[in-house]
Amino acid sequence: MKHSLLARPAFLLFCGLLGSSLTSLAQAQTETPLFSADGYRLSHYRSPTPAQIDYGQTLDTSALQQLLREQPRTRLIDVYRRPWRYGQFIEDEVHANLPGSLWLANTGDGELSPQWQAYFSHYLEQASQGDKAWPLVFYCRSDCWLGWNASKRAHHLGYSNLYWYRDGIDGWQQAGLPLIPAQPLVMP
Repeated sequence: MKHSLLARPAFLLFCGLLGSSLTSLAQAQTETPLFSADGYRLSHYRSPTPAQIDYGQTLDTSALQQLLREQPRTRLIDVYRRPWRYGQFIEDEVHANLPGSLWLANTGDGELSPQWQAYFSHYLEQASQGDKAWPLVFYCRSDCWLGWNASKRAHHLGYSNLYWYRDGIDGWQQAGLPLIPAQPLVMP
């Protein structure tokens, strides 16, 4: 009986510390802004997304298929994330994307370092052959802000014929359409 009486204050102290830690963690998470001053999504990338973007056209799967038929030069750009360590991408999971896509990993983040901004700009320049009106479709997965951010970023770089495939890889796969194994483009 003495043992349980001594253990109870320690248990209550532990619960109090745990509750305080969880409260601090929750406050820190709510204090982190969701958007930057420039309007890019900064956190909670896998969460409900808006129905449209202001600087391009939002596509569903059938609209994307139609666009690809009507404008075959359209470039598909996957911006799904991939860990980057010691100057290289680290394959943490198998990734597949829509056929004909360029995978510009990590370029949909809310804030890009100069290195990632240069990577994004370099490959957009190549993909568009220097034509800022070249049709570009950005995507990630469903309920993912990375494609939304990348579309916005391309707009700020002066690209004008922009599309966001909101349903991304998940929507394509759910429609029974093929995906192909992919690797991100290397850092130039």
